[in-house]
Amino acid sequence: MERDIEQLNSALNSVKILRSNVRRVFESVSNGLRADHGDDGKENKFILELQELLTTVNNNLRDVENSVSNLTPPSGPFSLGNTTYLSQETTQERQALYGQLVNSYKWTDKIREYSAVAGNILAANSFNKTYKTFSTTKRRKTQTSNHNVPPEVIENLITSIDRLFTDVTITTNRPFVPNPVIQASLGRVLKAIIAFKGLMIEWVIVKAHAESNDLWSESRYKVFRKVTENCHAAMCHFHSPMMPELAVRSFMVVYCYIFFVFLKMYKK
Repeated sequence: MERDIEQLNSALNSVKILRSNVRRVFESVSNGLRADHGDDGKENKFILELQELLTTVNNNLRDVENSVSNLTPPSGPFSLGNTTYLSQETTQERQALYGQLVNSYKWTDKIREYSAVAGNILAANSFNKTYKTFSTTKRRKTQTSNHNVPPEVIENLITSIDRLFTDVTITTNRPFVPNPVIQASLGRVLKAIIAFKGLMIEWVIVKAHAESNDLWSESRYKVFRKVTENCHAAMCHFHSPMMPELAVRSFMVVYCYIFFVFLKMYKK
C-alpha cells in the first residue's frame, strides 16, 4: 500500500512539473520576441529558446509516462468506505460533508471512465512527430486570451447580463476558481447551469427548477434535454473569440427566447 502511495505521489509530481513547463512554453509563445533578445538575430534566439522549452516538456512527458506505467490500475470504482455512515449523523455539519463526498465520488468516477475511453483512443492512434521550419517573414497574428482573464472582468460581464435580462435570476458559484458556474433561472420552470472558461461559455445544461445543479447528469425530463441541445447549438453558433462578451449576450437572448416559446406552448 505504501509503495502504491509513493508511486502515485511520484506520478502527481511529474504531472505538476509537466504542467509548469508547458505553461512556460505558452508564455514564451504569447510574449513572442522580447527586448532581451536584442536586435541581432532575435528570431534565431527566440527559436532556440522555444526549442529548449519544448525539449524540457518532451523529457517531462517521458517522465510522466514512466511514472504512470508503474501505477497499479484500480480494479473497479472507488468505494466510499466508512464515509457512508456520515449520512446517519445528526450533526448538521457532518451531513453536509456527506453530500460533498458523494459529489466528489461522482466526479472521480466520471474522470476514471473518461480516462479509460481516452486511453483506448490514444492507444489505437500512433502519433508521428514532424519537424517543420517556419518562415519568420510572416506577421504574427494577434493571440486571443479570453480563456484567461482577471476575475473582475468576468464579474462585470455577469453583472451586466443580470441588469440586461431582468426576467433571468442569476446566481454565481465558483467551484473552479476563478472560472464561475452561473445558474440562470427563468421563473420557477427551468434553469440553465452555465460553466465559463474565462469569458467563453464552456458548457451548458438545462434542467427543471427542482433538479440538482450537477453538470455531469442530464435532466430526467425529455423536454429539458431537447432545450439543452438547442442551447448547445446556440453556444457553438455564437462563439466568437474576438468578441466574447457579444457572444455571451447573444446566447442569453436565445436562451430567453427558447423559454418564452416553451412557456407559450405549455400554456396551449
